[in-house]
Amino acid sequence: IMNNVSVITMFFLSGFNETVNYRFILFFLSLLCYCIICLVNISLIVTIILDSNLHEPMYILLCAFCMNGLYGTTGLYPKFLWDLLSDVHVISYYGCLIQIQMVYSFACGELSILALMAYDRYMAICQPLKYHSIMSKQRVIRLVCFSWLTTFCIMAINTFLTSRLTLCSPYISRLFCVNWSIVQLACFPEQTAINGIVANITIIIYFLHGAFIFWSYMYIIKTCVNSIENRTKFTQTCVPHLVSLVTFVVTILLDVTNMRLSSKELPQTLQNIVSIEFLVIPPIMNPLMYGFKLSKIRKRICVILKTK
Repeated sequence: IMNNVSVITMFFLSGFNETVNYRFILFFLSLLCYCIICLVNISLIVTIILDSNLHEPMYILLCAFCMNGLYGTTGLYPKFLWDLLSDVHVISYYGCLIQIQMVYSFACGELSILALMAYDRYMAICQPLKYHSIMSKQRVIRLVCFSWLTTFCIMAINTFLTSRLTLCSPYISRLFCVNWSIVQLACFPEQTAINGIVANITIIIYFLHGAFIFWSYMYIIKTCVNSIENRTKFTQTCVPHLVSLVTFVVTILLDVTNMRLSSKELPQTLQNIVSIEFLVIPPIMNPLMYGFKLSKIRKRICVILKTK
């Protein structure tokens, strides 16, 4: 066994077996999807950076949100589009580890930014007198950088632990690499014990992010009940955030459930859809929703379009 596993330098992505008959349609739709993701996210990022009136905590966080979306989708779409047109669906060992790092740090980074957005809205609505002293532009930028760095390091530890496993098979039954799929290929279960411990610690850390968001919104809703002004503020700035949060959590939970249950009863096509939706729906929906819902951004985009 050791002689066989020591030479694994490539992984075969068997999730593409079901796409062969529709490869050109799927390629066109995926390319269109990726182009839309790039267009809407870059448009929002450039609008926020160039307009000094949008250099406020809420818009800086939104800019970071869009950057994170671009980062995560770059970890998937170029390779995914290439594989749709290829006859052999392979990825190098180190390419697989890089993809794991990018996709996982995107997902956890998304939750970190959502937690910062929840705190920003809590301070704006529940502690308005302290808001400008606590949520300064420089502090928000530092918080975003800190959240990205810690997320990247946490995911790097998980990826490193996966890289030390002795693997018995090069076949991954997915469209792209994920930690769980690689860990399942380990020859010796005792090697994966520390992976499980660190993975559970990571889950707890990001579950606490979710609990913090829930706690923030409990206070926000309580504050908004008796104030028409706060209710208006809640509708304009918090509803998009809540929709983003619910969409992201639902798509991630569906994928995690699919992975953990390893359901063989589900058709491969359905498993493929479930596994990829968190890299399709949120990156498109979030910038579009914020662009239309937040009046300052909507007005700025209208001005830009009119001048052209």
